[in-house]
Amino acid sequence: QVQLVESGGGLVQPGGSLSLSCAASGRFFSSLIMGWFRQPPGKEREFVAAVSKNNLTTTYGDSVKGRFTISRDNAKNTVYLQMNSLKPEDTAVYYCAAPGDFTPWSRASSPDEYMYWGQGTTVTVSS
Repeated sequence: QVQLVESGGGLVQPGGSLSLSCAASGRFFSSLIMGWFRQPPGKEREFVAAVSKNNLTTTYGDSVKGRFTISRDNAKNTVYLQMNSLKPEDTAVYYCAAPGDFTPWSRASSPDEYMYWGQGTTVTVSS
């Protein structure tokens, strides 16, 4: 079992930055791929970013490439999402998630692979 708690959401102006954190507990954090997803108002949940177990490989959704950065600190059992150049369309509830132990990296962007989810943190980009 894995427990995930996000923090860092809030209101930010377009063009601004925000940093999200996700604290994990309950399992060997370093043995899990970690991902961020988001759900904009009235839309389906979508993939944002994922980071490999050893923090050496990352992948991003097309809409956030070049603006968002995912990273992790295995010593602190925490994964981060640095969001820059925010746009109104980035407004969403952001979720931290962890897949099963044997999920291959090739499936890291698929929400169906993720077994554990945080409660979400709301990010609103508006002037």
